[in-house]
Formats: sequence, structure tokens, C-alpha cells
Amino acid sequence: MSFQVTVQPSGRQFTCDEGETILNAAIRAGVGLPYGCKNGACSSCKGKLVSGEVEHGPHQERALSANDEKLGFSLFCCAKPQSDVTIEAREVAGVGEFPVRKLPVRVAALEKKADDVIVLSLQLPANDRLQYKAGQYVEFLLRDGKRRSYSMANAPHKDEHMSLHIRHLPGGLFTDQVFSTMKERDILRIEGPLGTFFLREDSEKPIVLLASGTGFAPIKAIVEQLENAGSTRPVTLYWGGRRPQDMYMNELCEAWARTLPAFTYVPVVSNAQPEDNWSGRTGFVHQAVMADFPDLSGHQVYACGAPIVVESAQRDFVAQCKLPEDEFYADSFTSEADLASSAPATN
Repeated sequence: MSFQVTVQPSGRQFTCDEGETILNAAIRAGVGLPYGCKNGACSSCKGKLVSGEVEHGPHQERALSANDEKLGFSLFCCAKPQSDVTIEAREVAGVGEFPVRKLPVRVAALEKKADDVIVLSLQLPANDRLQYKAGQYVEFLLRDGKRRSYSMANAPHKDEHMSLHIRHLPGGLFTDQVFSTMKERDILRIEGPLGTFFLREDSEKPIVLLASGTGFAPIKAIVEQLENAGSTRPVTLYWGGRRPQDMYMNELCEAWARTLPAFTYVPVVSNAQPEDNWSGRTGFVHQAVMADFPDLSGHQVYACGAPIVVESAQRDFVAQCKLPEDEFYADSFTSEADLASSAPATN
């Protein structure tokens, strides 16, 4: 059995198999519903259920509350139709431009950039580069059907290899492997490109880039895309960490600030210690943006990193800095530990 999903206001339609989520069916059909984590945590795919019935699988209460459901909202990454449905969602142009594919990749290099960060370089099959947009991610296909998501840290044109930034989470199914047993020439399997976090190139608005930790990875790809396009849009990058060493590619960012027109770099440290001799900006990274840009009404913001950083930025930029809601683009890096930190909600 299958059900028909109609998207308003575009009128696009696609088929959703029994037991399949609306989001997975949309991805399969090349329909650009906005999404991020795909696991019920980030709320990027939340939209209105206009008609029909769905059953929601496990998800975070903060992503879709019981009151949200009463108001007719749905979380499409975990919503399984029980009838034909009509949904209301803002479609993202360009999502279906490149097909989602499964590919084998070979580990080309592992470069330690910090005690807890490795840059993993992957070699794709010969004459078969993965097409993607700067900012998107791939999923590693692991044993027992498990998956782990990581953003590409280089623009599609930039390097021969695909680059990913992996932060070690002790006990992590994948990161423990990266930091202990993984070696050059190992073969892995990936699926991608995925995600609707990518540079909107149809605008000339000034850009604020906001990163925390390894959320810098897709931000780096976006900067490289802007550089390759010869963009003259004003860009300000804020990169936040607890200690200065958390900005593990600080020298690259400083080089961009010297060489790229209209590019500014602002590192922000929240927990500097005396031995760090830190004299730069301090505090929460999104608050540094607010201090410098009290009026964001004419800007675009691209934010990536820890869920608390992304959620705080979206809330405060819209409420206090006049940022249009539809000009905030985000990818919340939700780990398995984040998912386990609060009980999932179910119907």
C-alpha cells in the first residue's frame, strides 16, 4: 500500500510507501523539503499537516511538542502517512539537482588537527566524483543499518578528495574507529549528498557565517564556494569554541581575512584559561554576532554546530535582530549523545 503526499503551495505530489516517512519519500522523489538531522531532533523539517493522518515515530520534544501536534504541525522526518495527506512546506530549490547515491570510498589520509579532531580525506571511485552543494553532508553506512552523518568540508570543485572533519566522541561507534583502528586505504560506504544547508547563490545579501566546533566544516566549504565564484558579497565568519585551540584551522581563516575581498573573521572563546593568553572576543559566539549586527534585517545567516548554539542563534537573531525567519539557514550537529540526553517523545 502507498499514499499520495501533496505539498502546498507548490502543488507537487509524490508517493509514500507504507511505513516510509514523508521526508524519505520526498528525498527519493527529488522533492526539496527542508531538513537537517533526519532523526527527529533539529525541527528543520517541521511543517503543517493540512489534511490526512500521520503517525509520528520517536522524536525530541523540543523538535515537535504535543502542543505543536495539536496545532496541526508535523515532523516530516518521522511522520508516516496513514492516509493520503496534504502538507504545507516551503520547498528548497536545487535539492533534487544532484541524485542521492551510495558509493564506496577509500580512506586517502587521516590528519590530526587537534587532540579531538581529525580531517578525514576520502578518495571516490575513479572518474566518479560525487556531485553536491557546498554545505551538504553524507552518511556513512555502518553495520546493523546504523548511519553517521558528516558534512563535506571542501567545496565540490576544490580538491581531488572529499574532506570531512571528525570530532572524537569517546564511545562513539564511528569516531572511536576513526581515532583508533582506521587506516589509509580502508574502504567505507557512503550515501549522499544530503541536506538542505547550502549556499543560496541567487541573493546578493551580506552573509553572516556562524560555526561552533566542527560545525566549521560545511562553513569552510561555503567560503570556498564563494571564493570560487568570485563573489563580492560581504561575509563575516564567527567561529566559537571553549578554548582557542578549538579553532583548529584558525590560520586558514586568518588567511581568508587577508586575501578575500569583504571577508572578516571573528574567533570567539567562551572559556579561555590564563595560560591561553587570549585577548580576542569572549562569551557566547551568537551573542558576539548580535553585538556587531543589532540589525540583521538585510542579511542571510548560515549557522552550523552544537544544537544549543544553532537554536539560540535562530531564536535571538529573529526576535532581537530583525532577521527574516526564512533567511536563517542551519545545520545542527546532533550526536547520538545529544539524542540520548533527553527522552524522545512519541504519540
